Amino acid sequence: MSSDTAPINLTHHFLIAMPGLNDELFGKSVVYLCEHSARGALGLIINKPADIGLGELFDRLDLQLRRADLQGAPLMRGGPIQTERGFVLHEAMGEAKAFGSDETPPALREAIREALGSLERVASPSLLTEPAESDGAPEDAQPETPSAYASSLRIDGGLEMTTSRDVLEALSSGAGPRKVMVSLGYSSWGEGQLESELAENSWLTVAADPAVIFDIPIEQRYDKAMALLGLESWMLAPGAGRA
Repeated sequence: MSSDTAPINLTHHFLIAMPGLNDELFGKSVVYLCEHSARGALGLIINKPADIGLGELFDRLDLQLRRADLQGAPLMRGGPIQTERGFVLHEAMGEAKAFGSDETPPALREAIREALGSLERVASPSLLTEPAESDGAPEDAQPETPSAYASSLRIDGGLEMTTSRDVLEALSSGAGPRKVMVSLGYSSWGEGQLESELAENSWLTVAADPAVIFDIPIEQRYDKAMALLGLESWMLAPGAGRA
């Protein structure tokens, strides 16, 4: 991003792929942005289901899914990066920490920083792993306030993203968040990359509506996200300008 361009923050926004974006995964996709800053962006695709469902994922983890409302729920393809790592997007639970503060759970802080390209070391992919041991808290760190789950990121807009296994264990017991979407993998953009793609008219942007994520059938989410802008996909030709 050039120094004379006003910074934008698209956290808790949808990226809606323009019709001209030809990509097997990102074509006609809707991406929910969990984090966007000058360092880059991280998001989850909300309308591309995986080959297995949530029930099969629980079977593979030796967990029973005791939530009748989730028995037939899909497992989503959140993006092309670390596709064996789980990301659970859900309604706010407890007092999750704000990303970037000293109180951010160490495992989640590491995962987000890796996704934004601020760490040179790449962690081994894992499926909803337990939080890693901290290698030392900053000297001025304050005691952490308990949260519902071990590694949760509070997203401005009222949602949370959790990467620790305990959220699945809660769902397995019949509890856990009422509104939930489980994804494998994530999508990320390096510094200035998303802004460049926006300038190339690859994406439309709109403030996110959680109902599109949690209440709308997968096959309708692209059109519903587009409708938040008062548009329908047929109105847009490849290469058209942003709304």
